[in-house]
Amino acid sequence: MDKKAAADPLARYWSKRDFDVTSEPRGDAAKSKKSQRKPAAKALSYVIQKHHASRLHYDFRLELDGVLLSWAVPKGPSFDPSDKRMAIHVEDHPLSYGSFEGTIPPKQYGAGTVIVWDNGTWEPAVDPHAGLKDGKLVFTLHGQKLAGQWELVRIAKPGDRQEAWLLFKKKDAHAKPHAEYDVVSALPDSVIAKPLKSAADAADAATSGRVDSNDDDASATPELVGAVKAAMPAKIEPQLASLATAPPTRGEWIWEIKLDGYRLMTRVQNGQATLITRGNQDWTGRMPRLRDELNGLGLTNSWLDGEIVVLNEQGLPEFNALQNAFDQSRTTPIVYFVFDLPYFEGYDLRKAPLASRRRVLRRFLDEKLAEAKRGKKPLQHIRFSADFDADPASIVQSVARMGLEGVIAKRKDSPYESRRTESWLKLKVRQRQEFVICGYTDRSSGEAEIGSLLLGVHDAAGRLVYAGNVGAGWNAKTASDLLKRLKPTAVREPPFANKAPPERGRWTTREAGIERWVKPELVAEVEFSDWTPEGRIRHSKYLGLRADRRPRDVVREQAIAAPAPTPDAPASRDHHHSGNHNGGGSTVAGVRISHADRVIDASTGITKLELVRYYDSVADWILPHLIGRPCSLVRGPSGVGGELFFQKHMETLSLPDVKELDPAVWPGHTALLEVPTRTALVGAAQMNVIEFHTWNALAKRINQPDRLVFDLDPGDGVRWERVQEAAMLTHTILSELGLASWLKTSGGKGLHVVVPLTPRHDWDTVKGFSQAVVQHLARVIPARFVAKSGASNRVGKIFVDYLRNGFGATTATAFSARSRPGLGVSMPMDWDDLAKLKRADQWNVQTAREHLSFQTTDPWRDYWTQKQTLTAAMKTLGYKPAATRA
Repeated sequence: MDKKAAADPLARYWSKRDFDVTSEPRGDAAKSKKSQRKPAAKALSYVIQKHHASRLHYDFRLELDGVLLSWAVPKGPSFDPSDKRMAIHVEDHPLSYGSFEGTIPPKQYGAGTVIVWDNGTWEPAVDPHAGLKDGKLVFTLHGQKLAGQWELVRIAKPGDRQEAWLLFKKKDAHAKPHAEYDVVSALPDSVIAKPLKSAADAADAATSGRVDSNDDDASATPELVGAVKAAMPAKIEPQLASLATAPPTRGEWIWEIKLDGYRLMTRVQNGQATLITRGNQDWTGRMPRLRDELNGLGLTNSWLDGEIVVLNEQGLPEFNALQNAFDQSRTTPIVYFVFDLPYFEGYDLRKAPLASRRRVLRRFLDEKLAEAKRGKKPLQHIRFSADFDADPASIVQSVARMGLEGVIAKRKDSPYESRRTESWLKLKVRQRQEFVICGYTDRSSGEAEIGSLLLGVHDAAGRLVYAGNVGAGWNAKTASDLLKRLKPTAVREPPFANKAPPERGRWTTREAGIERWVKPELVAEVEFSDWTPEGRIRHSKYLGLRADRRPRDVVREQAIAAPAPTPDAPASRDHHHSGNHNGGGSTVAGVRISHADRVIDASTGITKLELVRYYDSVADWILPHLIGRPCSLVRGPSGVGGELFFQKHMETLSLPDVKELDPAVWPGHTALLEVPTRTALVGAAQMNVIEFHTWNALAKRINQPDRLVFDLDPGDGVRWERVQEAAMLTHTILSELGLASWLKTSGGKGLHVVVPLTPRHDWDTVKGFSQAVVQHLARVIPARFVAKSGASNRVGKIFVDYLRNGFGATTATAFSARSRPGLGVSMPMDWDDLAKLKRADQWNVQTAREHLSFQTTDPWRDYWTQKQTLTAAMKTLGYKPAATRA
């Protein structure tokens, strides 16, 4: 190397690499020379590259003087100022290296895979050249993952073989305790390449891949977890909120103003909007202006959910004004605040997280608003219902000061469910609800007006019961109009289940006018202070009639307590643990993690917090394998070495967001469980769930399996090479039968071969066919396979377990951890990589997510769209289901 090259700052970089072999950029020598040390005219770049070489590490690089100053950080950065991370100063890299992602070939320096883990700009706090010379460099990062002030301090001594520094976070607003947030595990993927999807494209798939909640440029539907390409439902009932006594303290929530209006669903079919009330009434003809504006949105087939209101001069919703608009057939002032999107242009989004649905909705309406500003049809009556990022107490106080009804809290990760749920909560400043008008009293003064309304609600048995009366909130005209509407519906007896008055022979006070009864056909909105012990409302005020509500649906709203932090396992199963159990106040995905520091696997030192964080990090991968499918849970309150509990039903356990399926799925048995959301997954892990096992059928088609599983279970004395060989032989025979199959590790001792099916055959057919395949393998290759279960039968051989394919049987789902020493993970993989696999538990909860972050393609990308049945395969194999045998 000549002196000129040796003097170049990239000389060491060049000397270590053969650019005829490696795809790493060489860099431009002219641009890499150090120029005069003047302040940079443009922002200085920085990059952190995640490098899976002989050991995983993070390469931290800062642009200065035309090169990237570089440090190798084995553990990666931490937002916790107390975490001092070792950083080894290495050779400068060219600026072009900052965008490099790829694989460095074997036998080359740094052989392994590189991704850009973070990038952005940096600002030195002092002269960086002086800081480097003095061994103390303070700077601010503006990255996609890292932010705030950081520091590099040199700790190397003269003569040390490596120049060691420490990288750590300075104390500022961005600092976070490591127990609260670990950026390395929370955000493990490339910021350049799209992360590995958990499933194939959403088209024709039951579920689909991940969406980054911070990525406003993500495509509208194919990347939503839970999105399903499906025909538009003819009917969608609205999701309803439960009345809560206080703001929730667990989980991540959005906060919306509780609008004082009528709930309205919009079905757009073939470009034409139909406006449907909560009571399933078609109001399209009553709001022609709104209908026309909805038709002009350019939607083809979609469902919108929102609230119609009329705004007063202060821009606040006013219920009486809305009622008057309909009474006077002047609906032009009505504004439609849209807050949800259960179905959008060919995709059913009801199982997608609320935050994702609202992001798609907001982006769509923003585009339409932008078009309006460019001179197209204006959006005058359709608005996005905004949410607010503030503490709940402040929001409620602000709502009270503004004279509004209250606020709605919605779980960010909640699906859309057509029922009253606790993932949507309403907090009211004053109590108010609907009541059935069951009668009235005359004005004692003799005017042709009502004096009070006698109210009722339906009890749990559906019977109409007395709920008190309201005698305020109207003017003379309203009182007269009410009398005119009620008089023609008069009946002799009170419509309550109990015909006897509550006290002293009257339903109201003795000072009230004559009690007159009517058919229970009208619904009134009433505000009141509280309920008496007898079930009567106090200090009530009439707000208006609810033409959108059906009387039979009116019940007394029961307030629930706000969701509280999740407790740990029952003390009776947990009291014997020792060690530091406070866990540093850890919270993951909004779930408070108790006993976070408890070691649950003594062989590796893996803690409960690490397991919880693992499940949070793979939520977008594992959920497509869990959503819609009955799931059994393996709980280990004492960790891997203690007693394990296999749980199929909720029993007395409280698991946030874990759903109990309809008992009709398995008649005569307790309701099965579904794990449909990130919160459910993390909450289950908080309650010491280690493994997730699923059925081979979706709940909606429980009698028709949509997959079959061959579990290769090696007996004593079977070498790993034989297990690999057995998997390939199973794959081969299935291919010869015309069946595509996919491979995953079991996370334990063996491998799983999975065959997706179009749900058509019954359980007996699927199980019988799988048994016939296993018997064929044992018959053709008896030295390798055995068709009988039991440890004594498979010594030196492999039992391909077909029993996983019976009704009610389960298999550890893809990406599930296994409750055995090492906490291995069941990992999907490509058949081409089988030969390189070293063991069935090659990846565990500490390494599996890092493995995924370096994958550029999903080995199961075609699994979700594969359409195949067993019909031809049964014929080729010569297997006849029992029902067809002579």
